[in-house]
Amino acid sequence: MRLRDKVFLAVSKLRPLPATLDELNRRVAACNRCPRLIGHCREVAQVKRRAYRDEDYWGKPVPSFGDPAARLLILGLAPGAHGANRTGRMFTGDSSGDYLYRALHRAGFASQPTSADRCDGLVLRDAWITNAARCAPPDNKPSREELLNCRAWLERELQLLTNLRVVVALGKVAMDAYLGIMKQRGEVARLADYRFGHNILYPVQPSLLCSYHPSRQNTSTGKLTQEMLDAVFQRAAQLL
Repeated sequence: MRLRDKVFLAVSKLRPLPATLDELNRRVAACNRCPRLIGHCREVAQVKRRAYRDEDYWGKPVPSFGDPAARLLILGLAPGAHGANRTGRMFTGDSSGDYLYRALHRAGFASQPTSADRCDGLVLRDAWITNAARCAPPDNKPSREELLNCRAWLERELQLLTNLRVVVALGKVAMDAYLGIMKQRGEVARLADYRFGHNILYPVQPSLLCSYHPSRQNTSTGKLTQEMLDAVFQRAAQLL
């Protein structure tokens, strides 16, 4: 089956289309299209990490989060096994979120620089956060088929976020997910024309601004620093 046919099949499974972002989030949380991912989310929620052994894990697909009137979309890879898969909110409860929310707070998009749990009072202003995959994958690597299954959620999200002007893609997988939808729409001719790199801007509509993902692998090695991530979101704010 060709890629275009697979994407069409994934979108067709959303019928009827979610009419609102709240409805989309409810349906995401109930999704069970990818047995490997659902099994992993549940297993992690049962076994737990020792530091969180007394907590109740979310353990299922993670909804998106933010301002429905957002002009900025932050697109990541997938929920962290002991971060969003535990807390039930994107980029919440792990070091990736620590870096991200500090940057968003400094750029004026977040009400506070911390992200402990989904009831901590954090509010996003003019920003919406989502992921290319909505379930925590083993080894943080969703398969191509699993990403295609999730693409329909992202495509509908882009339709419902009617004020979007800038998409910040955290990592190449996120960039590819967004550009894949743009190509499907006929707004991008060749994916090969787009090279991933930190703080690179592409004039698609909405604009695409790329960033290294704030994963521990990138931040612990110095590939991505807080200052580098801050610069991306300060640039996004200027673009808006």
